[in-house]
Amino acid sequence: MKFNKYIVIYLSFLLSFQSLAADDPFEDYNRKIWAFNEFLDDNFAKPTAEVYTSIAPNFVEIAISNFFRNLNELDNTANQLLQGKPLLAVNDFSRFLINTTIGLGGFIDVGSSFGLERHDEDFGQTLGAWGVGSGPFLMLPLYGPSTPRGLAGRSVSSVLSGTFAIEETDVRIGITALDALETRARYLEVETLIIGDRYSFIRDSYMQYQEFESSNGENQSDDFVDDMDDFLLD
Repeated sequence: MKFNKYIVIYLSFLLSFQSLAADDPFEDYNRKIWAFNEFLDDNFAKPTAEVYTSIAPNFVEIAISNFFRNLNELDNTANQLLQGKPLLAVNDFSRFLINTTIGLGGFIDVGSSFGLERHDEDFGQTLGAWGVGSGPFLMLPLYGPSTPRGLAGRSVSSVLSGTFAIEETDVRIGITALDALETRARYLEVETLIIGDRYSFIRDSYMQYQEFESSNGENQSDDFVDDMDDFLLD
């Protein structure tokens, strides 16, 4: 199958970077991209997110967040299966069905009130569960922090997400833009945690969080990572 061929290519690509995973070999390049991203964020993304949070009622922000998280339940379900967790896959797919129907398209999180726990899985985490190393830290234009494993995972997860099936290009672009706005608005709160050199803080916390997620927190205990996990899921 063509899908399997792409998986082999991804794995080969990622394995070639594993020896570089312990440091930041592209720091000079990454810092230049970081400065470019910071300029765009300071002048466009952050002000827009601040306006959004100031004018949108709290229930509207919650509803939009629920909508996009509901779309990701399909990605969650597929990756739970790939990681050998069928019961969690049933949990996540049940959340999608319940929230899409009773929850009015996902704007209301009915699944949580039924005791169905929310998870956050993607193909990058699946690769980590399969033993693929993250590779070196990368700062990407517009997208931000990532790794080779994260890039591979994001490309596959984009196919598994609910927005991939939208055929109308303008609608898909509009939903993607709203998703980016909602995500940036949520990160307004976590900015208060950043101390010292912003680039180093983002790099270290991102790599630590990714390691925590790929191992499902096994044999790891870190208050900061726990706080970030709660923030990203709540």
